[in-house]
Amino acid sequence: MKKSILLFISIFMISLASMAMDIDYKLMMSKPNSHYFEIEMDISDFKEKQLEVKMPVWAPGSYLTREFAKSVNLVKAFDGAGNKLEVSKSNKNTWVIQTKGIKNVKINYEVYAFELSVRTSFLDDSHGYINGTSVFMYVGDHKDATGNLEIVPHASFKKINTALPLKSGTTFTYMDYDHLADSPIEIGNQETFTFDAAGVKHTVAMYGEGNYDVETLKTDMAKIVEAETNVFGENPNKDYLFIIHNLTVGSGGLEHKESTTLQVERWTYDEDNYKGFLSLVAHEYFHLWNVKRIRPKALGPFDYDCENYTDLLWVMEGFTSYYDELILRRAGFYSEDEYLAKVFSTINYVENTPGNKVQPVAHASFDAWIKAYRHNENSSNTTISYYPKGHILAAMLDLYTINKFKSEKSLDDFLQMLYADFYLKSDVGFTEEEFQSTLEKFLGEDMSWFFDDYVYDTKTVDFKRFFKGVGLTIVNGVKSPSPFLGVRTRNSGGKLIVTSVTAGSAAERDGISVNDELIAINGNRLDKSSFDYLLKGFETGDSFELTLSRDNLIMEYTIKMGENQRDKYMKTNDFTEASKKNYDFWLRVDGK
Repeated sequence: MKKSILLFISIFMISLASMAMDIDYKLMMSKPNSHYFEIEMDISDFKEKQLEVKMPVWAPGSYLTREFAKSVNLVKAFDGAGNKLEVSKSNKNTWVIQTKGIKNVKINYEVYAFELSVRTSFLDDSHGYINGTSVFMYVGDHKDATGNLEIVPHASFKKINTALPLKSGTTFTYMDYDHLADSPIEIGNQETFTFDAAGVKHTVAMYGEGNYDVETLKTDMAKIVEAETNVFGENPNKDYLFIIHNLTVGSGGLEHKESTTLQVERWTYDEDNYKGFLSLVAHEYFHLWNVKRIRPKALGPFDYDCENYTDLLWVMEGFTSYYDELILRRAGFYSEDEYLAKVFSTINYVENTPGNKVQPVAHASFDAWIKAYRHNENSSNTTISYYPKGHILAAMLDLYTINKFKSEKSLDDFLQMLYADFYLKSDVGFTEEEFQSTLEKFLGEDMSWFFDDYVYDTKTVDFKRFFKGVGLTIVNGVKSPSPFLGVRTRNSGGKLIVTSVTAGSAAERDGISVNDELIAINGNRLDKSSFDYLLKGFETGDSFELTLSRDNLIMEYTIKMGENQRDKYMKTNDFTEASKKNYDFWLRVDGK
């Protein structure tokens, strides 16, 4: 009993010590063209002899170790009187400061920020963008410390946008390190506008020139917000921030609990590309529920020192990918035919990716850290993205639910159950086992067949079974054979280079390898256009002589043209009264 009391007191005192400690940050950018942010950390009421500060190795939502410590320079520490304290490194992302019992410590460091993506940070004379994990260090074992962030903009920057609560002037507050890291910041002269939707004030901060129309964006983004809030029955935010970077190339988006950053091509707001932009808005906004609140246990609170593994990215990203298109239908942006074309395009892409028969989607989720963001020439043969594969599985579960409950329930209702059980009641996240058991509880049946075959194995989805309930007859796997060599190429310095070889193709069988330089077919000199032209002249089974260079050695191969056995999934309508009701419920437009 005495040991238990002492243990309780010890834990309680440690907790009090952590709660008492404050960490205030000061973010400066005195020379934007140097691309350096200057950061001060003021740590007060620190009660240990040795202080460890760490720089995260990854950005939550992007499952790759990015080693942000590589951009940190000049870490210095001082006591309250300005005396230098000893600083050393114990590993790649940890600095150790000998405090000698001093309670108040100031740390100065610089971060080189010149990678403008939604996952990193950037500074030049046009603006500054901060994604927290690439700029702000934290005190080891004290990620629960609260504090302030004072931002000192360069004199040429007039605006600051962040979801952090404003304290006064340009000083903001944060509840803990997760809150600070999860609140991106845009600093500059961006255009800003607001709109209200679902009882929430939304601010949009637009960096960069673009062909957007503010009034159109207000209306259309509000429709997406309303449609997604309808899925869950409530919107958990009072305010929400969109940071949008309009650049020469797009790179997608990254979700945060009260904000998101989108990076798009600056002319994407035209008739041909605008719905793609709206789909990105829908995807990242949906994450404020699915990932930021409905989440696996591994995805919060985060371990910033290493990979955070889960089998469930197919749910986090795949379900979100399913809804980002479905929401555009519900909001009235897609016709039925446009939406169904999106669904079947995804099915045909997945079913014709060789890696879909090699890597289960649960494994794709778990191995995201070493495969999803590290593609090589063989990736399409051995891996499948959990985005489109998860999209398909979400669609199948939605169709299965709609049919089972005769249009009284859909996948929306299951997400509401997850939201209630694992966020509203406890905010603890779920394990893989809890996710499956919750789905089984919702559906009232054992769903092992679904997980065993489609999540943890690579069996082809029985599309006929799932689509039958909404009156669509699926022609399952109709082959459309055509001559097929099985290589992808690129021009490089006037040379035609093989960049990938499809598994099981004629190219693989007959000896073509990645990085080969293709020189001639039957004595005809090759470039990209002549290669494509000459291949069209061969039928399946035809042979030709291929001259290539490998490691500067000239080689001759006899190639026998193969056949492309590409699957093509198609649909026809075969409605009954019940299935037409299900179909209409599935493809409904909100308010109609």
